[in-house]
Amino acid sequence: MKSTWRDKLYVIIFEAETPKGKFFDLFLIWAILLSIGVICLESIKSIKADYGTLFFVLEWIFTGFFTIEYILRILSLKKPSSYIFSFYGIIDFLAIIPTFLGLIFVGTHSLMVIRAIRLLRIFRLLKLSRYIGEAEVLTKALLAGRHKITVFLMAVFSIALFMGAVMYVVEGEQNGFTSIPKGIYWAVVTMTTVGYGDLAPQTDFGRFLASILMVMGYGIIAVPTGIISVEIANVTKNQTTRTCSSCMLEGHTLDAVFCRACGAKL
Repeated sequence: MKSTWRDKLYVIIFEAETPKGKFFDLFLIWAILLSIGVICLESIKSIKADYGTLFFVLEWIFTGFFTIEYILRILSLKKPSSYIFSFYGIIDFLAIIPTFLGLIFVGTHSLMVIRAIRLLRIFRLLKLSRYIGEAEVLTKALLAGRHKITVFLMAVFSIALFMGAVMYVVEGEQNGFTSIPKGIYWAVVTMTTVGYGDLAPQTDFGRFLASILMVMGYGIIAVPTGIISVEIANVTKNQTTRTCSSCMLEGHTLDAVFCRACGAKL
């Protein structure tokens, strides 16, 4: 069956295995990074004073480019609503709409509104997650290991609650532990090896307990790392960027003919 222009456009935009798809993704990555760079430089008054006009022109060039990209994504799909109302579809929309809204809100009385709207351009940074496969892998790994991570966090909270209560009793208000919540704060800071130093035990027994908690902290940090590492290994098995044009589900194998979620032909 002969491929239509829509099929060819879909392969280039949504699938990164092909040379054209890789080039398209790489080009977009650079466009996003340069756009974010312009936004950051524009926030520096001294630079904006000298290059304000250049920033204005570049912003409209980037906005025009991302608008064309957004329209092409819609045209390449058989069911555009699956993209428009998806997470990435909303992010892509937020990446282009602030510049156009800036034309509507004019006048000195609305300068704060314009500034708030233009800050939404930072959402372009989230567009990168579509093109960097590792971001998608990490998201899937976190979702797969969410139950284990939840149990782990509950255990950490229990330790922090217990140690916070103990330090409240051992150290007392005279040493800065004025409440159990403040003791919990100290326990969390100690377990994570941050150690701000704004609150520290003064008694020998308190320092002994703190030493134990510090050693435990190294083991606590290693646990989620191991969980995520295992889940990442499971997620990356036979993973591709093949995307269903109907439900936008990614990760189909190269020999798959139908979507494993909605059954549409790939």
